[in-house]
Amino acid sequence: MTCATSRRSNHNREDALGIDHEITDEELVELVRDAGEGDLRPFDRLVERHRGRVLANCRYLTRAAADSEDLAQEVFLKAFFALGRFEGRSSFKTWLQRIKINHCLNYLEKKRRHPSLDIDDPDIGDLEELHVAPDAERRVQMSSERERIVFVLDSLAETLRVPLVLRDADGASYREIAGELGIGLSAVKMRIKRAREEFRSRWLDAFGDPLSD
Repeated sequence: MTCATSRRSNHNREDALGIDHEITDEELVELVRDAGEGDLRPFDRLVERHRGRVLANCRYLTRAAADSEDLAQEVFLKAFFALGRFEGRSSFKTWLQRIKINHCLNYLEKKRRHPSLDIDDPDIGDLEELHVAPDAERRVQMSSERERIVFVLDSLAETLRVPLVLRDADGASYREIAGELGIGLSAVKMRIKRAREEFRSRWLDAFGDPLSD
């Protein structure tokens, strides 16, 4: 490394630790690796950048409002301890997304293996005999489009909701979704098509006007 390169690297590191908004995720990863013991500022910046999306998608995927904060925190913990294996072949965002997807799918699998019949648990909504139809009062209280999206997603069966979120929120390819869910490519396409139709229909039924683009 030349003196100029070394000075530039040190300058970037100082800027990052001083909350430099121009530094890339991948550069922050390198700073985390190089940072002294106990200095988590570079990783804190990564969490700041991605927490909102990770939290929202944990909520969308699992339908577990009460657990989504914990799930998001666990995703970042897994990412932190796995940073040594990040090779930069994909973006940090894509790499983090894969950790999040796997963690949420594992959560759903555990819920299926150990179902709870606590009537206050929102995650038992897939049991149709316990499903309560959306009520008008809750619809009226939802002021933001995001709240309405969550409301409609929550009404979808897991077999439709999960591939829809993976495709339209996470941007995963059909082939990636097939691999994650262990189903065929044609089944993925069919489920996503049906999920979009169900989503539009339930949105119109609940709110009377189409979802804005």
